[in-house]
Amino acid sequence: MLLLLAGGGFAAWRLWRQGAGGRGTLPVPGEGERLTVEVVNQTGMDGLAREVAQRLRRAGIDVVDYSSARDSTEDSTTIVIRRGDSTAAVRVRAVLGLGRIRRDPDPHLLLDASVLVGPDLARSLGFHP
Repeated sequence: MLLLLAGGGFAAWRLWRQGAGGRGTLPVPGEGERLTVEVVNQTGMDGLAREVAQRLRRAGIDVVDYSSARDSTEDSTTIVIRRGDSTAAVRVRAVLGLGRIRRDPDPHLLLDASVLVGPDLARSLGFHP
């Protein structure tokens, strides 16, 4: 019985190491090519934040949250740089096809960028009030 448990433990350890790239360490969020963003729907149109989040995820961008802010007066989509250089914002804009980029660092958010979705993106995706 003891040999069976030891063998199972060893097999689990080997699988874990292989899953972690064989290095025995796990990747640190925010390092390398991985981008983390949040999506905020500022239009009041139901389902828009979810649609944008799905598009970004299909492009390999990690969307950690999506929500709505119905009291916004923004008239266009803005991609806000939260940390680092403009790499994340440029990549998000390439996926979405539009968006103004501005810098407003906030290390407490633990995000590369915030995507503030405006009516211009809603129109381009076929959403209508």
